[in-house]
Amino acid sequence: MANVEARSSNQLAEERTDLATTRTLMAADRTLMAWTRTALSMISFGFTIYKVLEGFREAGVHLAHPHSPRTIGLFLTGLGTVSMVLGTIEYWRMIVSLRDYQPVSVWRPTFLVALIMAFSGSFLFLSIIIRLL
Repeated sequence: MANVEARSSNQLAEERTDLATTRTLMAADRTLMAWTRTALSMISFGFTIYKVLEGFREAGVHLAHPHSPRTIGLFLTGLGTVSMVLGTIEYWRMIVSLRDYQPVSVWRPTFLVALIMAFSGSFLFLSIIIRLL
């Protein structure tokens, strides 16, 4: 039989804590990815509706409410951007709380994508307001 080195209860506890921290970190990543998917859907759908209805209006189709393309686009794009910012803040706070147990960097790929999405959503929101695109 092979000799199995006995580990102390402190070593086992540290190992289990590390695994628990890793699982929590992965859960936070998955949650941020869900926020990102939701925000991307709202932002892209809002911008698409804005461009389609704006195209109809420019083509001469009479809309019941002439400002509806802009209103709908602003609402969905703004809602998606706000949800992305809130998801990013939630993720940031989770990572900061995990640092009490294990050194964790916040600069993970999911966080970088979330920042890009937040800035993109803000740009699209402002471009609808000033009719840039």
